[in-house]
Amino acid sequence: MTRITENQIELLAIQHLESLGYEYLYAPNIASDGETPERETYEQVLLVDRLKNVVKRINKSIPADAQAEAIKEIQRIASPELLANNEAFHRLLTEGIPVSKQVDGNERGDRVWLIDFKNPFNNDFVVANQFTVVENNQNKRPDVILFVNGIPLVVIELKNAVDENATIHSAYKQIETYKAIIPSLFTYNGFVIISDGLEAKSGSISAGFSRFMAWKSADGKAEASHLVSQLETLIVGMLNKETLIDIIRHFIVFEKTKREDPESGIITITTVKKLAAYHQYYAVNRAVESTLRASGFNSPPLEGGRRPGW
Repeated sequence: MTRITENQIELLAIQHLESLGYEYLYAPNIASDGETPERETYEQVLLVDRLKNVVKRINKSIPADAQAEAIKEIQRIASPELLANNEAFHRLLTEGIPVSKQVDGNERGDRVWLIDFKNPFNNDFVVANQFTVVENNQNKRPDVILFVNGIPLVVIELKNAVDENATIHSAYKQIETYKAIIPSLFTYNGFVIISDGLEAKSGSISAGFSRFMAWKSADGKAEASHLVSQLETLIVGMLNKETLIDIIRHFIVFEKTKREDPESGIITITTVKKLAAYHQYYAVNRAVESTLRASGFNSPPLEGGRRPGW
C-alpha cells in the first residue's frame, strides 16, 4: 500500500487552488535571494509590489502619494498585542483606509481600498508554499499561504493523517507556535486552516481548537459526500475567489466582552475574533438574496455593510 506524504497533501491542495484560478508561487523563488524576488527581506510578509499594483488599479481617483501613504499605514501597525494588530488591519481592509486628496484646490477626504470587493475577480490571488518568515532572529515556514493582492490572508498548516504523531491537533499547535514566533505574519491574517489531508477545519487566530469548524458543503446546496476529503470540500467551497472575498468582508467579527472583578472592581475587556461557520454563511446569504428578490433588487446593495443575522 502506498503511503501518502505530507508533501503530497500540500501539492494536492495547491492543485485544487490552481483550479480555482490562483497563481502558484514556490516561495523560495520569490525570496530576496530567489530567482524572481518579490520580497526585500525574509522579515517582509507583504508582497508589496503586488499590493501597489492592485491599489493603483482599483483606486484610480486617488493620487499616487495618498495610495503610497495608505500602504505605509498598514505596514506601521505594530502594537505588542497580536489580536489588536489584526483587528486594526481588518478594519482598514474592510472599511477602507482614510486619506486626504486635493480637489479643485480644496482638501477632501477619501478612502483607499486594498481589495476590490465589488468585483472579486479583479484581485490578485496567489498560493505560495514554503514561505519562510524571519522575526527576532527566529524563522518559521508555514506550509501554504494564500495572498490576495500581496496580503497573506490565509495560512494553511498540513499534517499527514497516516502518521499517528501528526494529527490535525498538531497542525493547530503548529499555528499557535507560528503566532508566538512570527506574529507579524498574523497581523494581516483573515483566518487559518488546519488539515491532516482527511479532516480540514478553519478558525480565527483567537479560536481554541474546539472552535475550528469543517466546511461541509462545496456549493451551499448539499453537504459533500463522505467520500470526498474535507480538505477538498473546504478549498472548493470556502476558498473560491468570490466566497473568500465575501467571508473577509462580511463574515468576520471582533466581539468584545466586558467583565468586572467583584472584589477589585477592575474592568477587563476581552476580544474574540469570530469566523462564520459554513451553515451560517450560506443561510445568511440565502436570506439576503430572498429579501432582495422580495424588494425587487437585482443585486445586493451591501457596499460597506455587514451581512445581518449571524
